[in-house]
Amino acid sequence: MTKEEEEQITGETCPMCMNKTLTLSEAEREVPYFGKVCLFSMSCSSCKYHKADVEALEKQEPAKFTFEINSEEDMKVRVVKSSEATIKIPHITTITPGPASNGYVTNIEGIFNRVKKQVEVARDTADDPADKKKAKNLLKKISKIMWGRQSQKIIIEDPSGNSAIISDKAQKSKL
Repeated sequence: MTKEEEEQITGETCPMCMNKTLTLSEAEREVPYFGKVCLFSMSCSSCKYHKADVEALEKQEPAKFTFEINSEEDMKVRVVKSSEATIKIPHITTITPGPASNGYVTNIEGIFNRVKKQVEVARDTADDPADKKKAKNLLKKISKIMWGRQSQKIIIEDPSGNSAIISDKAQKSKL
């Protein structure tokens, strides 16, 4: 994408720290097999506040995507996630949208890396030995999935329809 297709406004007031160090960005991207999307973000250089979202430029219907991870190669599958989407990884976690939820374009590996970081924080801050052990076991399971040694389902539900799992293996249904 060229700089001409990306707009930035700097020096705006940050809603968190009230400094005039907020940068607003808007960029249009073509996501193969999904279409054109608009990426919005705001980032503050003072307090590091960040908020982002992705919106399909063509009208989308509410949708649910289900994908079965069976190999390490499946980690490369492209994912578009809006701030309104819920990601379900059965028996591991559910990522629900909220006021601080971000939209992004990533791949399945990127989602698992985000989950892995959260579990590592839980492990490192847990006082209860049982909680530490549970987190360690969950990290082992996540690694096995990421290495293609264990199958796992991933589900994205989006009432806005602005999310997708870009693969012929992904099953799309109405939400």
